[in-house]
Amino acid sequence: MTSPLLSLFERYTQALEDAEPLPPSSSPYRVVADQILEMALAYQSDGKIFLRSDDPVNALAAWCYGYGWLDAGRYLGIISGSDLFPEISLLHGTIPTSDHDKLDEKRSRYQRMIASALTSIEHAPDESSFLSSVSADINTIAIEWLKAGELCIIEGKSESALAAFSYGYGWLDVGVRAGLFRITGDRHLFTA
Repeated sequence: MTSPLLSLFERYTQALEDAEPLPPSSSPYRVVADQILEMALAYQSDGKIFLRSDDPVNALAAWCYGYGWLDAGRYLGIISGSDLFPEISLLHGTIPTSDHDKLDEKRSRYQRMIASALTSIEHAPDESSFLSSVSADINTIAIEWLKAGELCIIEGKSESALAAFSYGYGWLDVGVRAGLFRITGDRHLFTA
């Protein structure tokens, strides 16, 4: 495992260890918090399996996607912790040259998927609800990560682009899971 990828895994593992659900067990928001942690743990495990199978591309995508889940949960105030997603430029050069075809395919696919996901949802909360602005924030964050990934492509940083697309996608999935978005398009684009 290359050093930046190992560092991402270690940092993500620590973030998971520090994460706890904040709502009381009787709260409906606790269900969402538990689901976020369950997904984040699943993607940690998936990433380890991918890496053991000599698939650093999918390991990178899994850990960045899981980080999106964690950070979105923190933003919503239902998950504890403070270790936020690292600077994506640090991930450039983590994938061996022999895997660049796979990296470029996955990066392109994730770019299309997050772009399609953004057009497949609408805000669920009523505009007079304070949750309407939360929904808008999550949508904006996902768009910003899509744009960050597109800039990385221009700069020739495919690993960073994949990281950005995966991370932003995690935020959208949390928004759907938390009831902040209604799926109006392709339901297969979401884990909810």
